[in-house]
Amino acid sequence: MYINIPNFLSMLRIISIPLLIILLCYDEHEGAFTVFICAAITDGLDGFIARRFKQKTMVGAYLDPIADKLLLTSSFIAFALLGLIPKWLTILVVSRDVIISTGIVILQLVSIRVDIRPSVLSKCTTVFQLTTIGGRLLLDVLGRHFDALPYLYWATGVLTVASGLQYIVRGLRIISEPKSEV
Repeated sequence: MYINIPNFLSMLRIISIPLLIILLCYDEHEGAFTVFICAAITDGLDGFIARRFKQKTMVGAYLDPIADKLLLTSSFIAFALLGLIPKWLTILVVSRDVIISTGIVILQLVSIRVDIRPSVLSKCTTVFQLTTIGGRLLLDVLGRHFDALPYLYWATGVLTVASGLQYIVRGLRIISEPKSEV
């Protein structure tokens, strides 16, 4: 079976998640920061390589966003349970992803083809979510407190809600489009 580099990087990101959570649970924040940064880098790198070297695949179109969601959801849940970030932010992030995933499943169950393409707003949301987790870890590693961190939490929360609403509107438009009879 042939696996290209972008898909390998996405799989590597998924495989890194248990290590990240274990390191967090044992207060090994330097190691967790290193794993998280490496995982975040693979997120940008897999897309760049797929586009630049024409290695886009159908598997990659699903695997990359799944890897992102697993990494971010696991991180947000672990951070909230460890008291590192506000629980309300984790609830927003996880709820958005559950709503989007449920919408995709419903569309597929009613035989509506779903073309998975993230919007600019969704990409910005992902960047802010990654920055929130990475920034919080970095501050822990440096032993510093940053007064603006709550503003980052709020910005991440607002972007998360906005992009979630955008996906809901997209889904409702797809469902309400008239279908041609064959």
